[in-house]
Amino acid sequence: MKKVLLLCLLLLLTGCSVVRIDTSSVDNIVNVVLSKDNQLYNHIGKGYKYYIPRGVSYIDTNDYNDVLYSNGIYYYLYIDVISYYYDKVQQYEVNENAYYSKSISINDKDGYLEINKQDDDRYFIEFMYNYSKIEVIAEYEQINDIVLNATYILSTIKFNDNVIKAMLDDNFLASEEKYDIFTSKKETDDFLKLEEEVE
Repeated sequence: MKKVLLLCLLLLLTGCSVVRIDTSSVDNIVNVVLSKDNQLYNHIGKGYKYYIPRGVSYIDTNDYNDVLYSNGIYYYLYIDVISYYYDKVQQYEVNENAYYSKSISINDKDGYLEINKQDDDRYFIEFMYNYSKIEVIAEYEQINDIVLNATYILSTIKFNDNVIKAMLDDNFLASEEKYDIFTSKKETDDFLKLEEEVE
């Protein structure tokens, strides 16, 4: 009994808190998650890093485009390092014909969330925030879970200015030398002959 009381007292005094997000509303999900300053990350790309939530798996990368997967759904993540580097913000106008359309400006970062009905029960979700975009096609019942995962991913993207600057520098890219260790080099025969002559 003393151990239980001590444990309860410890939890009360340490200030542990659990924030439960009401996932019944897309607006609530976006506002609550984006308003937090998330410093988490568990995936690193070329000049950026971000957090992949539990239940979402990393599949592949092609340049600045990542493919993620969760519960039968593919998430296509596009990172716009050019716009980030040159501080170009894309203006968005609310689409009155969309199922859901909202312009977002939270924590000095801009973006938008637009959801359009594709056919009977499939929706195209396009979520742009923090110089990054996630696109997903899913069924109606999956929309809130997808928006929650996408919000966590986009809110945690952090850019590495030095790496991005180096990658965008023309001289940096021109200085790379292609070297293939698996191709046969015939020059080694001459070296061996020269070594035999010296002996």
